[in-house]
Amino acid sequence: MTEVKTNRKYKSSVFTLLFGEKNNLLELYNAIENTNYGSDTDVWITTLEDALFMEQINDIAFVIEGKFVVMIEHQSSMNPNMPLRMLIYISRVYEKIVDEDNLYGTKKITIPNPEFIVLYNGDDECPDKQVLKLSDMFSEPLPESLANLELAVNVYNINKGRNEEFAIRSEKLKGYEIFIYLVKEYVKSMDRDSAIKRAIGDCIRQNVLKDFLKEHGSEVHNMLLSGWNWDDAKRVWQREAHEDGCEEKSNEILDLIGKGYTLADIEKHLRKQTRSASA
Repeated sequence: MTEVKTNRKYKSSVFTLLFGEKNNLLELYNAIENTNYGSDTDVWITTLEDALFMEQINDIAFVIEGKFVVMIEHQSSMNPNMPLRMLIYISRVYEKIVDEDNLYGTKKITIPNPEFIVLYNGDDECPDKQVLKLSDMFSEPLPESLANLELAVNVYNINKGRNEEFAIRSEKLKGYEIFIYLVKEYVKSMDRDSAIKRAIGDCIRQNVLKDFLKEHGSEVHNMLLSGWNWDDAKRVWQREAHEDGCEEKSNEILDLIGKGYTLADIEKHLRKQTRSASA
């Protein structure tokens, strides 16, 4: 199986940027599952991508030696709908790795065993570990023995000081926890832009993710700073594209992105169009 690198054309998160590389990804997985996969392990990265909004749909998905397909999501707010989201994600991943023609054959095909992991570092209280089940979302709760479809997601709290054995086993995860912790602390007393810059500088000086932040510092800064604006802008685009009922709006947005327009400029442009149309 051929290793597939993360497509860097697509907008990702700091978490995906750090752990989207094979060795860092294996280090993270080994830390969580207490395994010992080495650099010679066959890994196929299957993270899903959205061609319209040029971003990654899920954080990280990968297949280990054809035996396990692992989906890891990083979240800063608790989401009880993760089992359903993971069900949708895993279906798309299986579509990518299974030859559709074989589905209609008489020979049984084998698929990698799925694992679903959420790493949480938000501000709300969360236990060190909890399990979210798809069956808990059914409109008519059923005994586990009668559930025809089940999917379980392991949610781990990775805030500084929680599940400390993970950080002990993974220097990259420990560094990530420290970096995010510093951003959260600094933003309490300064604007977000200054807080991110200070956290990056302090981590480099303290040899925390030093090489990663020296190489990707500007990218990390922009990701953290623009994350909220991107989500807000995307919701506006999706709503307006849906209201138009056609692909014209989507193509226009992609054209503006290609020309280097900022998210703020694109949103301003769309709002101006809306006002003109209603005048």
